Amino acid sequence: MKKNKKESFFWTSYSDLMTSMFFIMLVLFVVTVALLHKEMVKIGEEREAMRIERDITQAQINKIIEIQEATQTIDTNYFKFDENYKRHTLKNITVSFKRYSSDINDIPVNVRRTLAKAGESIRQSMLKAQKDNPEAKFLLIIEGQTSNDGYQSNYELSYSRALSLVKFWSSQKIYFDETGGIHNCEVIISGSGKASKFRELPDNRHNKKNQRFVIHIIPKPGEIR
Repeated sequence: MKKNKKESFFWTSYSDLMTSMFFIMLVLFVVTVALLHKEMVKIGEEREAMRIERDITQAQINKIIEIQEATQTIDTNYFKFDENYKRHTLKNITVSFKRYSSDINDIPVNVRRTLAKAGESIRQSMLKAQKDNPEAKFLLIIEGQTSNDGYQSNYELSYSRALSLVKFWSSQKIYFDETGGIHNCEVIISGSGKASKFRELPDNRHNKKNQRFVIHIIPKPGEIR
């Protein structure tokens, strides 16, 4: 009789143990499935975020190319586009200041008239690009340069020359802001002295061709949602 009781107790305990182990395994299985599902959702979200970022990046590239093409159609009577440096320079316009001077009146009247037409052609190209791409933004950098003559204030002089061009355009009612119908253009006036890599050769004190302006029109795609 005692033996049967012992066997009955054993099997009851064994059954309880198996039931407990089954319950533990079931809980672990459910937790594992839940964690795996959470990780799969996280991976899916990361993939979606990467896809969106890739699409946005491609959209930005496409818009930059489109805007660049628009700005490269600027009037070739006044500008030439340099593929190596990706910038515009004045074409067939001899800008020559007096030595150590930044007075725009040093430049002959007929050349100043051409400079005014060149500025207006920039404005018109921006208006067209802006119409085609309402989100388009631009940096218009007017860079002044000097001859390589050892003058200690060449940076200041070159900056003053760039500033004189912007002031001259303003005097001719050529504006690159809301007044001129341009909504997203930032004008930066700079002077590179003799330090720019974009120079006319021979790069020496006698070459007055480096006493000039260089025009940079840099497009930006704006915000893309």
